[in-house]
Amino acid sequence: MSSEPTEVHHAEGEHGDTMTRKRIWKVFFILLGITCVEFFIALYLVPNGHMAIKVANPVYIVLTLFKAFYIVAFFMHLKFEKVGLVYAILVPILFIIGLILVLTNESHHWITLRL
Repeated sequence: MSSEPTEVHHAEGEHGDTMTRKRIWKVFFILLGITCVEFFIALYLVPNGHMAIKVANPVYIVLTLFKAFYIVAFFMHLKFEKVGLVYAILVPILFIIGLILVLTNESHHWITLRL
């Protein structure tokens, strides 16, 4: 092994231009806002009868998907990748979401059969 120190030099603007501190804080506050809305629905609207649980569950799912988009797009840097990689990741996720929706519908069918 060589005793010479190895140095890694990054080209200026190579990766830093994609995520600035301002953008990171903007995404953070968007995620914080979505989480606050979810907590408000869960801790105030549903228990006090202002929103039915059948309405709240799809709202939770949509808000969670928005949060997942922001996390994957910005913090995992998927927004800055090539289109082929994005499709390679998103298409299986969409199939999994479809499978979850089908299984949820099927479970509700079996629950109503027992009643």
